Amino acid sequence: MDISGYIRGIEAGDRAVLARAITLAESSAPKHQEPARALIAAILPRTGRGRRLGISGIPGVGKSTFIEALGMHLIRTGHKLAVLAIDPSSTRTGGSILGDKTRMEKLSAEPHAFIRPSPSGGTLGGTARKTRETLLLCEAFGFDTVIVETVGTGQSETTVRSMTDFFLLLLAPHTGDELQGIKKGIVELADAIVVNKADGESRSAAERTRAEYAAALHCLASPTPGWKPQVRLASALSGEGIPEAWSMVEDFHALLGPRGGIEDRRRRQNVDWMMALVDELLRRDFQSHPAVRQALPVLQEQAAHSLLSPAEAALKLVEAFRGHAGGGG
Repeated sequence: MDISGYIRGIEAGDRAVLARAITLAESSAPKHQEPARALIAAILPRTGRGRRLGISGIPGVGKSTFIEALGMHLIRTGHKLAVLAIDPSSTRTGGSILGDKTRMEKLSAEPHAFIRPSPSGGTLGGTARKTRETLLLCEAFGFDTVIVETVGTGQSETTVRSMTDFFLLLLAPHTGDELQGIKKGIVELADAIVVNKADGESRSAAERTRAEYAAALHCLASPTPGWKPQVRLASALSGEGIPEAWSMVEDFHALLGPRGGIEDRRRRQNVDWMMALVDELLRRDFQSHPAVRQALPVLQEQAAHSLLSPAEAALKLVEAFRGHAGGGG
């Protein structure tokens, strides 16, 4: 399919075409790189009008259940929702471990919802390498809200923050002794914290957790000037607190949208994205350079056995890439 075919399909609301467009954007095959870039450039004017929400939390906190409950609330209130659920991937096989469509059965059956599970591929940050492109394609398709769910590995939060407007950290009820289990750096990134599973016997523990993190936030600077992070309770099973969680996102946009805060954030994100792609392109050129490929096995062996320091081996590789031997650089 040529670019115009993708555009026509996206404008017509053809989900099969959207899925194919995302597959093209995610492809690492060299022959797909130029068409993918052309497609993203072509759909850019149709993007930027939606809500971009990042949700993270450690495994077991109930992210998928929470997102399904939130998504069903959004569908009922007239929204069109895309969920980019980043699956953990095997570092040995690259295979995806979890299937998010099976974890969000109700939401995946909704005609106004779209769930795209993508393997993280071992990417640092827990987000798939092409998540940004997928987000833009979903916006161009007409989804007014895009949720990015991360693996929750402890490294994903900075990455998801770099592509969304509002970052929500999901916690489970626990005792005060476990407060330090969530890194301060992660809490500092959050525009809001929701303590999930606030029901039944866990209700009192959830209330204590909410109070502890609300107190902790008083000591931290807000990641978004003009916005005070909040801590709320929710139960994805009962639905309690789900509308209020979305109200925080709406309040955030109502407060910062007219001030230009969200647009400023997105402009900075675009520049960061550009520089990340520069790094990726340079790394690709470096690794495919004939001189580097020839020298790499030998230098890896020497570094592994301490015959060369890693710094010296790295310098020799860079010198090989630059096309000269000896000398500094």
